[in-house]
Amino acid sequence: MRILRAADHRKMPWKNGKGVTTEIAVFPEGASVDSFDWRISMAKVPNSGPFSAFAGINRVLAVLEGEMVLTVDGRPPEKLDPSCPAMAFPGDTPTSAKVLHEVTDLNVMIRRGRYQAQLSRLDRAVVRGDGEATFVLLRDNAQLASGEMLGPDDVLHLATSETVTFETMPSHAWLIEINFLSS
Repeated sequence: MRILRAADHRKMPWKNGKGVTTEIAVFPEGASVDSFDWRISMAKVPNSGPFSAFAGINRVLAVLEGEMVLTVDGRPPEKLDPSCPAMAFPGDTPTSAKVLHEVTDLNVMIRRGRYQAQLSRLDRAVVRGDGEATFVLLRDNAQLASGEMLGPDDVLHLATSETVTFETMPSHAWLIEINFLSS
């Protein structure tokens, strides 16, 4: 298990230049916004506007804070807030957000046809690395059974079949599982 500390996450401009993304993890490591196979990031979305387009990418997005109406071309608009499940949509389909209250989102992007991703709220104290890449994003403090203390926006990265147990369960955390699609 690796702990990716919030202070070490990389900040970078949005592809459309209208904001800043906090990159948590990317594969292959060091890949650019045009060459990644998968990427996990968070972003503050203070204003309404279009999303950056990512050709050949699927996105899974969860609202961690705030509220917005997300419009994906060809679908009815959807109101998203922290109580809503994550929403999947194509990254190259015109998408825009009407921000009702400043948003912080969690965004998982995967190369279409090569990977699949699931993003859900963590609802258990024992987490097993069932994905080829398994991550837990914490939104508040938590303690592992090993005694390790974790803070807001720290992320656990579990190897396949690795297990971690929370001594103090976080009240707000998200589980991210990424798997390679076999051909």
